[in-house]
Amino acid sequence: MHAIDFKEIQEKLSDGFRPWQRSFQFWARASDIYTGYKVFQLRVSFVKDVKKQEEMWETQHELAAHKIYNMCSDLGGFFLKVAQILGKPDLTPAAWVRKLVTLCDQAPATPFDSIRLILEKELGNSIDEVFESFDDRPIGSASIAQVHRARVKGDKRDVVVKVQHPGVEKLMMTDIRNLQIFALYMQKTDIKFDLFSVTKEMEKQIGYEFDFKREANAMEKIRRFLYDNNRKSPVLVPRVLPHLVTRRVLVMDYINGIPILKLGDEMAKRGINPRGKVAEAAKLNILSSLSQAYGQMILKSGFFHADPHPGNILICKGSEVALLDYGQVKELPDHLRLGYANLVIAIADNNASLASQSFRELGIVTFAKCENEQQELLQLAKTMFDTKMPPGVAVLQPFSEDSSIKKISVEGFPEELFSVLRTVILLRGLSVGIGLNYSCAQQWKPIAEEALLASGRLSTGRKQKRRFSSLRRLYSRG
Repeated sequence: MHAIDFKEIQEKLSDGFRPWQRSFQFWARASDIYTGYKVFQLRVSFVKDVKKQEEMWETQHELAAHKIYNMCSDLGGFFLKVAQILGKPDLTPAAWVRKLVTLCDQAPATPFDSIRLILEKELGNSIDEVFESFDDRPIGSASIAQVHRARVKGDKRDVVVKVQHPGVEKLMMTDIRNLQIFALYMQKTDIKFDLFSVTKEMEKQIGYEFDFKREANAMEKIRRFLYDNNRKSPVLVPRVLPHLVTRRVLVMDYINGIPILKLGDEMAKRGINPRGKVAEAAKLNILSSLSQAYGQMILKSGFFHADPHPGNILICKGSEVALLDYGQVKELPDHLRLGYANLVIAIADNNASLASQSFRELGIVTFAKCENEQQELLQLAKTMFDTKMPPGVAVLQPFSEDSSIKKISVEGFPEELFSVLRTVILLRGLSVGIGLNYSCAQQWKPIAEEALLASGRLSTGRKQKRRFSSLRRLYSRG
């Protein structure tokens, strides 16, 4: 008769209860943050002094930021990704950004004994048989995996070994489903935007992130596209070691560089004024390279890296940019890729009529609650799909009372476009974070025209006409 393994039973029961425990924690904390704001809105409405109102809002944002930070930090996993989205200086209150930006790279590491077991099970050999050297201290840990520096036997180059955290997939799927219910409630009560479709696309994309074979294929596909279509690729993409890739383990080249958010500190160390002309030129070059890569991926290929948060961007020697982590990629069908190309041109040319036509073509369903519908729609398009901030504005506050999204509700939003929206928002946050204000629509306009020309949807004559029209507008402003 076999002895009963009480420890194993206890572990199984614990694993079974964890999703319920996380759900309870999420709803208790999210409800507390939400009701805190609703009660505050009522309280502040009785205050007539504008300066006093601003002080009260700042205090409320600080309080909420502390609660959101604690929720994301304690629950980890998917909520670290939520922190990445919310911690954008162009999107959320400054108090949130100050608190949440510190969370982006603070996922707890899995102990090395567990990592060793996963590696040896996945690769079918002991670590010593595969690697010449292997650093048991991770160089980074994120919500889904952690990475170690190593050297493969018979190869003198350093590599990065990405290993999936055990048991994380089930918990993250629980988290995203809780967020979907919350999104449904918010879009019916407070935010007139199709948030549920956005969270459905998030569920699909995050599900893909658990398959490292898919990630390796995506990395190689993007690497080939960028290297084949440019004299010099605008960004560096790591090379995969295909014989060392499984669903939970991915080995690729090690790229030496500085995280983009530490660029200012590195410049100061080298005696370069982070706000001087040399620094400005370097930042502009970095942003231009990154934006050029994204314009080509989205508009020419339709297959793109969909997670440009600061933790995935390194600055290498000579201001070269390296783009890491291809777990979240997206392939746009041609009708959306070309529809988006039209929208890019509309934003770049400030063409309200074309923006309205592009929204219809893309399947973005809106309902206007204002008289100047086309102009507000153009403003909404800029808020959603361009990186440029209006003059004197540091935080867009897309859901404030006077924003376009309050005047034009978005009642239907194609799930597949969420990755484009998220990419633009992340690029905008990045540009604000390094102190530059630029328009991705202006930079992408020639790429958009080229894509439409190649598809036969834009004749050379129409392209020239648009260019002359843009020049007339440019010079008429002077």
